Amino acid sequence: MTKITAYKDNGAENGAVEVQDAIFGIEPNDSVVTDAVIMQRASMRQGTHDVKNRSEVRGGGRKPWRQKGTGRARQGSIRSPQWVGGGVVFGPTPRSYAYHLPKKVSRLALKSVLSQKAADSNLIVIDSISYDKPSTKAFAQLLNTVGADNKALVVVEDGNDNVALSARNIDKVKVVAPEGVNVLDVINANKLVVTKAALSKIEEVLG
Repeated sequence: MTKITAYKDNGAENGAVEVQDAIFGIEPNDSVVTDAVIMQRASMRQGTHDVKNRSEVRGGGRKPWRQKGTGRARQGSIRSPQWVGGGVVFGPTPRSYAYHLPKKVSRLALKSVLSQKAADSNLIVIDSISYDKPSTKAFAQLLNTVGADNKALVVVEDGNDNVALSARNIDKVKVVAPEGVNVLDVINANKLVVTKAALSKIEEVLG
């Protein structure tokens, strides 16, 4: 079992907590992580690009000139692709770029990035974070004390809305539930801050 330093909600050290090696202590698989990142970024694309083909362009109801006898090339419609203002051939149309990796591959990618964070000492465990009401000042001070004041991903248990509200005005800090932890967010964050309750949930899902 790997041991990670734990902190109180005031930023003071509070011993260590053991985490599962099967989740936070594996050899990272860079190839799988790359596949997961590409998949996530592809799924984020809007895919709203669109052009008009010859059936969608306005006009072209009659034949420009008769078929034979003019000396010019035969034409059937002024909306043909070769005409200025005509339809576009093989242009992009709205589509979804989303796709899914196998579940085992996705889990391996997530375990890889979590293990890398633990190996680099960028995983911070806090006993609990709770506020009676949103407090940006108190939350920012906590992050600063534990060294997670620059690009941090904070994972808290479900129902802890005051923490999310406290963090929304802090630049480069994102708060998610354990079910929302993903490869791209973990990679983009310099520090991964997790409460003990959220840590248990992550280990339950990935264990």
